[in-house]
Amino acid sequence: MALLKEYIDSGNYLFRKRSYIPLLLYAVATLVVFLDSEALFHPPDLLWSAICLVISLSGLVVRIMVTGTVPAGTSGRNTKGQLARTLNTRGIYSVVRHPLYLGNFLMWLGLILYVGHIWFWLVAILLYWIYYERIMFAEEDFLKKQFGDQFEEWAARTPAIIPRLGRWQRPDRGFSVKKVIKREYRGLVAVILTFVYLNLITNRALQQQWDINGHWLTGLIFAVALFITIRLIKKQTHLLDAKKKAGQ
Repeated sequence: MALLKEYIDSGNYLFRKRSYIPLLLYAVATLVVFLDSEALFHPPDLLWSAICLVISLSGLVVRIMVTGTVPAGTSGRNTKGQLARTLNTRGIYSVVRHPLYLGNFLMWLGLILYVGHIWFWLVAILLYWIYYERIMFAEEDFLKKQFGDQFEEWAARTPAIIPRLGRWQRPDRGFSVKKVIKREYRGLVAVILTFVYLNLITNRALQQQWDINGHWLTGLIFAVALFITIRLIKKQTHLLDAKKKAGQ
């Protein structure tokens, strides 16, 4: 099997499993914290928590820039295979080809740094890159077959993962707050809950007690309240439903 085809095949497999495989990082982080706690270089204080949270939230902001403006049928949560009815080339897609994966990386980077173990940083970031590199190979192979020269021209001027901000073009669609709330609230909740979990096990490893720092306890209450509120709104009302255009 040619190496490129192997990359593409493995990327398609990882694409279908992308919602589950990163969960392995939870297990590895837990082992690192408990088995090598002496190598943790920081206490889980407010300043370090704020720095790491800002990094993770910057990734969520990138995802929001995608979610708020993309048309239906693209940039979705499908797990069965690649999907693209149109090629996104404006908005954030005018400065970077894979903004969702950039956003995901930044969200995970804040969490990885919060663990406070240098070798874990290096290994986790390397594995993350290899993991998503395969997915990007598969995605671009699909887009090339789907859109041909249109994709080639866009890819030639747009970097894969490091944004080229000077090439920004306004998106064709207006920003949808409702779509962002419906699709991204779970990401915010997951980030906060993960920080809370890491704080809990770090305190256990360093201080020999199960404890959550006050700022993360506040975050936990906020995350739970946000999740319940939005779930109720989605289930019991139509406030977050997109308005149908006339004639539909």
